[in-house]
Amino acid sequence: MKQLQGFKYRFYPTKEQKIQLAQTFGCTRFVYNWALALRTDSYYQENKSLSYHDTSNALTKLKKEPDKSWLKEVSSVPLQQGLRHLNTAFKNFFAAKSKYPRFKKKSNKQSATYAASAFKWQDCKLTLAKMSQPLKIKWSRKFNGQPTTVTISKDPSGRYFVSFLVEEELEQWEKTDEKIGIDLGIKDVVVTSKGFGSGNPKYLRKYEARLKTLQRRLAKKQKGSNNRYKAKLKVAKLHAKIADCRRDFLHKLSTKLVRENQSIFTETLAVKNMMANHKLAKAIADCGWGEFLRQLQYKCEWHDRTLGAIDRWFPSSKRCYQCGHVLDRLSLDIREWQCPSCQKVNLRDYNAALNILAVGQTVLASGLSSDGDITSVSLVNLG
Repeated sequence: MKQLQGFKYRFYPTKEQKIQLAQTFGCTRFVYNWALALRTDSYYQENKSLSYHDTSNALTKLKKEPDKSWLKEVSSVPLQQGLRHLNTAFKNFFAAKSKYPRFKKKSNKQSATYAASAFKWQDCKLTLAKMSQPLKIKWSRKFNGQPTTVTISKDPSGRYFVSFLVEEELEQWEKTDEKIGIDLGIKDVVVTSKGFGSGNPKYLRKYEARLKTLQRRLAKKQKGSNNRYKAKLKVAKLHAKIADCRRDFLHKLSTKLVRENQSIFTETLAVKNMMANHKLAKAIADCGWGEFLRQLQYKCEWHDRTLGAIDRWFPSSKRCYQCGHVLDRLSLDIREWQCPSCQKVNLRDYNAALNILAVGQTVLASGLSSDGDITSVSLVNLG
């Protein structure tokens, strides 16, 4: 089965390429912010909504202005792609999938997208438009297909990455009869109905002392000074290290679960609402639940697995798996409780995982949703 896949690599540009990329990033960011302001002002001042084609035509006129001639020094493709990304952001906003588009900042991640007409791919060498030399890419793995889109990015820590979008033949994992329910938590990021606990490496806590030291030093530096820039770079590098470690852990965990199980049932979490609790916000953010569920979803789709999410209000932790008794309340600090009905001692997370699996299997087998003790489950066969 062929599937569009992304392949991301780090590369090391020359001094000349750094200057060219900085110009491209700056022009792309300027065009995005200019188009966002244009569409916003058009709506509020003229009560008129602009489309991608309207902003594209306006960009052509903008380039002809004498004081905007520097926009012609970079490839026009990343600028047009920036307008397309803005149009997608507006579509997501109107579909209630995201917030209103925001202006891009120079201090945040920079990126530029090149279509096939704006780069040359030959003998595993990538040469971008307006560049004479290919990029020096550090290859960690190879792909066989022809790239359709290339995205160049620079993170706040100063690292450069190139992402290829390629249609590749995807190796399918063997089908299995295994099914699991998973409960997400803080002590263990994942606890399954088979009794597996993933643990929680807590990378933010591991590097928190060092991060505080670097942030304290940054706060004392004079704004605009070179020393402040160096201190800011150190903070960004440590944040990047924490994010890389967390992402690596979640990828290995999600791959293991999808490879070993045909059906996976999980709970539906309102992570944003849970982050409002300032006592737990840092610990929840360090777990990366949202990223983990995102990885589960696309890996299940790739490998013909079934992923299901039970109703948010189902009392998976408070319900005794053995007899079905539901407690009136169960505080977060209680990790083990005895059922007053059947006297069974339940481990909180393991009991919740068993209940999640039971609900998922019941609804999947019947194809119906029920009210009351067992609530409905949103099942999506992503294969």
